[in-house]
Amino acid sequence: MADRSVLVSGAGIAGLTAAFWLAKAGWSVTIVERAAGARSSGSPVDVRAGAVAIARQMGIWPRLEDAATGVERLVFVNADGRPQATIRTRQRANHHEEVEVARNDLVGLLLEKARENSHIIRDDSIAALHHDEGGTDVEFQRSPSGRFDLVIGADGLHSGVRRLAFGPEEQFSRPLGMFVGTVRAPVPIEDPRSVLLYNEPGTSLTIHPAGGKPGFAFIFRGQHAFDHRDADQGRRLVESTYAGGGWLTTFALKEWGASDDRYFDAVTRIDVPQWAAGRVVLLGDAASCISLFGEGSSSAIVGAKTLTDALAAHPNDHAAAFACYENTHRKHIRPLQRSATIASRLLVPQTRSGITVRNTVLNALPFEHKVRTAPSSDSH
Repeated sequence: MADRSVLVSGAGIAGLTAAFWLAKAGWSVTIVERAAGARSSGSPVDVRAGAVAIARQMGIWPRLEDAATGVERLVFVNADGRPQATIRTRQRANHHEEVEVARNDLVGLLLEKARENSHIIRDDSIAALHHDEGGTDVEFQRSPSGRFDLVIGADGLHSGVRRLAFGPEEQFSRPLGMFVGTVRAPVPIEDPRSVLLYNEPGTSLTIHPAGGKPGFAFIFRGQHAFDHRDADQGRRLVESTYAGGGWLTTFALKEWGASDDRYFDAVTRIDVPQWAAGRVVLLGDAASCISLFGEGSSSAIVGAKTLTDALAAHPNDHAAAFACYENTHRKHIRPLQRSATIASRLLVPQTRSGITVRNTVLNALPFEHKVRTAPSSDSH
């Protein structure tokens, strides 16, 4: 296996996890990442369920626990900031069985592990793919071309690999009629264990303490035509949607407008009929974006390990390995995708009466039985 080469497109959670395990199995691994550096915006992410065991095997679990945000609850507040209802954000009583961390902290730890035995190309992307029976020739936007046995598209919701090997994004994108924007902001935090969420019909404004690196999240409903390549359009949509809002909206909009490190995108599901095309396979959000309200980060870790295990089990048959990976991981994500719709209704009710009913129902539940439904960020 030492002479087998793989190109991983995307240095996010899925791509870096896959790179680590492939290098460990003896593959020659190259990672290409469009971004020149890491962004600081974005919500914290969870590492839980099957991803915990994988993080332990990678040797990063103790450092993830050290980096934990410490958040334990989501508090719904009114326009005066007074609590109206609360749900817990942890599914397990044992804090050593799940963790929430800043996305950058998780990606940073995965990058440390992956770069030990991988070559990383930053500020570049794939321009073209040319297949033959023996491998794939890859043209990059800036770097010299290369030839690889396999190519893994772990480059997120707007995957370039998916576009080149499977077809245009519009074939696979299923907008959910919602949008999300996040920005870091120096907002005072009274309780570092609580996320605060304020609703008006069709919108939510969230403050996440993020372990001392607080920020706002704007999540709202709408049927706006949106081009993710137009960064200024996202800025304008948030400003027009939240203008005149209550609670801390005015301050949040000021921070949003002043920042040069915002994140904004449509909340979207990705449905690709088959995740493999020849020697190219999709991973993480590029294959099956679970969207904002799912278990994206943990699923990305689990999916990457499932793919690399399948390649190890079928060392001379990548088609069989890809089929095994897809069959196994689709079963894992199916219930997570279904839960996203329920979560969106809970976090962003469409009407004022819906907000009232939500709060009333939550207040009637014993706290220990309230399910976890806190928003999380992108996960590729």
